[in-house]
Amino acid sequence: MLMDRVDAVVIGAGVVGLAIARELAMSGRDVVILDAENAIGTHTSSRNSEVIHAGIYYPKGSLKARACVAGKHLLYEYCASHGVPHRRCGKLIVATTEAQLKELEGIRTKAHANGVTDVGWIAKDEVARMEPELFCMGALHSPSTGIIDSHSLMLAYLGDAEDRGAMLALKTPLIGGEITADGTILHTSEMTLKTSILVNSAGLRAPSVAKTLEGFDGKLVPGEFYAKGNYYSLNRKNPFKRLIYPVPEPGGLGVHVTLDLAGQARFGPDVEWIDRIDYDVDPRRAERFYAAIRRYWPGLPDDSLSPGYAGIRPKTAGPKDPAPDFEIQGPKKHGIAGLVHLFGIESPGLTASLALARQVREELG
Repeated sequence: MLMDRVDAVVIGAGVVGLAIARELAMSGRDVVILDAENAIGTHTSSRNSEVIHAGIYYPKGSLKARACVAGKHLLYEYCASHGVPHRRCGKLIVATTEAQLKELEGIRTKAHANGVTDVGWIAKDEVARMEPELFCMGALHSPSTGIIDSHSLMLAYLGDAEDRGAMLALKTPLIGGEITADGTILHTSEMTLKTSILVNSAGLRAPSVAKTLEGFDGKLVPGEFYAKGNYYSLNRKNPFKRLIYPVPEPGGLGVHVTLDLAGQARFGPDVEWIDRIDYDVDPRRAERFYAAIRRYWPGLPDDSLSPGYAGIRPKTAGPKDPAPDFEIQGPKKHGIAGLVHLFGIESPGLTASLALARQVREELG
């Protein structure tokens, strides 16, 4: 069988996979990026809130916290130097009851422990001046939170990688592979490749991809769970200048207000655990959105929400389990040189993409 040889293969052309391909290509390696779909970033990377997160919510010392905070700074610098559309608009995390004020205090403590020391209290009266339509008992202000055009970011990462010789192969699903003493042989629908470096950044399907590799211990592969998030668009003028977040809920950050770069508002995501990849948005789910949103925006008019889109968070644990951290599983964990798996890269993966790419390069040595 004819077999092409290449230095590195990255499976998955989402925002994190493209950042990793860029990092490897810039370090002088020949890189091939494989993706089963017909375009880059068709799943989690293009179906999210497009928020540059500050690094507020994650446990101190976790990979999510470290990569988000480091990645935020790298991402703002990258956007400025590469002309990627973005805006540092800030966000408010609001308490709508007295009891939630204590939860906000815990969030602020966690943010400061993560090095996000610009997160501060805003009194109820000051919130009313900043966002007149907003109801709350108090809020936290995160001035370093922003929004970004995720597709422009992915195109910039891809452009950097291709400028250094990387190749993108779309509509090329992985069929299987074998780990050998001197690399990994990959079988796709279009080609057979042998590579000394394999990075599995397949997002939702990363655990499934890991299980297709003969010679890899399946006991090291985490579960594959899908937490769907539905978004609804505001079909009238948006009253907010900033992102508005409630206190987080199990599985996600609650139904929040995010803005696109044109100033249009959208609400979501909720949390809907599903068994298969499905992006349909049920108009009937909007009913529960009205109640959630009116806790902080009582003036939300009836019939003002239209189905927008849905995304799916790649989870490695189910709804009854503690929220898992990102996992970068490299040779130190599994003992196979040149192999790195990325599991459970959900939010804040976009924000953390450049930091995660650097860590993958360091894992490979």
